[in-house]
Amino acid sequence: MLFTFTSCTRSTSTAGNDAAAPQEQALSEADLDKARTNYVNYCGGCHGRELQTFVNRKWQHGASAKDLFKSIKFGHPQEGMPAYDTTFTDQEINLLVAYLRNGINSQKSLGNTPDLSKGAVYQSEEFRFRLDTVVTGLEVPWAMAFLPNGDMLITERSGTLYRFTQAKQLQKVAGTPEVLAQGQGGLLDIQLHPDFSKNQTLFLSYSAVKREGGQTLSTTAVMRARLQGNTLQDQKVIFEAQPYDRTRHHYGSRLAFGRDGFLYLTMGDRGGTKTNPQNLSVHAGKTHRIKEDGSIPADNPFVDQKDAMPSIFTYGNRNAQGMARNPETGEIWLHEHGPKGGDEVNIIRKGANYGWAEVTYGINYNGFKISDLQQKAGVTDPIKVWVPSIAPSGMAFVTGNRYKGWKGDLLVGSLSFRFLSRLKVNGNNIEGEERLLQDIGRVRDVRMAPDGYVYVAVESPGRIFRLVPVQE
Repeated sequence: MLFTFTSCTRSTSTAGNDAAAPQEQALSEADLDKARTNYVNYCGGCHGRELQTFVNRKWQHGASAKDLFKSIKFGHPQEGMPAYDTTFTDQEINLLVAYLRNGINSQKSLGNTPDLSKGAVYQSEEFRFRLDTVVTGLEVPWAMAFLPNGDMLITERSGTLYRFTQAKQLQKVAGTPEVLAQGQGGLLDIQLHPDFSKNQTLFLSYSAVKREGGQTLSTTAVMRARLQGNTLQDQKVIFEAQPYDRTRHHYGSRLAFGRDGFLYLTMGDRGGTKTNPQNLSVHAGKTHRIKEDGSIPADNPFVDQKDAMPSIFTYGNRNAQGMARNPETGEIWLHEHGPKGGDEVNIIRKGANYGWAEVTYGINYNGFKISDLQQKAGVTDPIKVWVPSIAPSGMAFVTGNRYKGWKGDLLVGSLSFRFLSRLKVNGNNIEGEERLLQDIGRVRDVRMAPDGYVYVAVESPGRIFRLVPVQE
């Protein structure tokens, strides 16, 4: 079977990133298999191993064969995509382009929604459960929070905050901050104040935007506000990472309150692999610890160190998009994206260095080595490593007695492989993993709600499900 594809090669008569006019060629089954292998091995970690994420995509750099060829060959470093010009030949890039274009068209004809028929029953190692569809009509629901009256707040990465009511109405909440909804940026995490029922205070993390000298810059910021009906009031920015940057990725942005009453927040390295995570004079590549008004706890580890950002609690972090407080120990756990391989689960310790990018279990997306070291003196080892990467997002400890055999375990969403991971926790160790809900979609967030159920948010189409155990 032959597939038609468009070949682009760089012209010797052009300069810079120009590519020659496309030419139609034939793609054999062998070529298709080669392109599929390269896509899964080099592209699937970020874009997902299936092509559903490309369907109905807003192509910032163009969707033509010529545009795709240039994107793969020369990359978009400011958005976290390296150049593959030394990884692939032009012919291999052409095959990737063909694979993308044929696959996307196929997905459009077949649809990209997995079969989640009402009444379908799933089997875990301990019990059976079903999925209830709670919310539909979303695109990229990044985070959830549950109000005392049973309503749910949902952040959409595009910048909208929704309230999902008990009457199943999806209502917009006014007063959210301006966000730069590009790349991995947008309206990100949401966390209620521990005394929300008394003060109606919540916290939002997001990619803040600044226009300066003809450039659009962004950074990770946290806003505190009071929810009054469907409006945010008394907004105050309590954290604004420095410096602003031109990149559009690795914002981190998960929020959690510790038992000490302080707010912990993750900050990705913003693409500054070699410059930010080990540098205490910038916020990027760290976990931060602040008071609810944004001021700095007096016992933060670097508060008295010259040229160090006083909010830093840990450093050497790459991009943590999952964080939760262990209900048994009170410690803060987080997971973070590795590069191509090397996603990690860490327990954060005051002043600890987690090694990025001097220590890693992964390599760069284009196949080049980042470091020869997986361990180093003075670096805190992860308690779990995923190779290959699952692209983890969202994180929750299972509490209560509703899920037999799961109590105390850790649930983590996978963006790349599109499943829900249950990590079996024993003290401070992870002793096993069960992968659930294969192909449910790109899992962005996982939360335990006050009603005792697990809620899972997936992307594109954006939906929120509830896991309901089936009584035997």
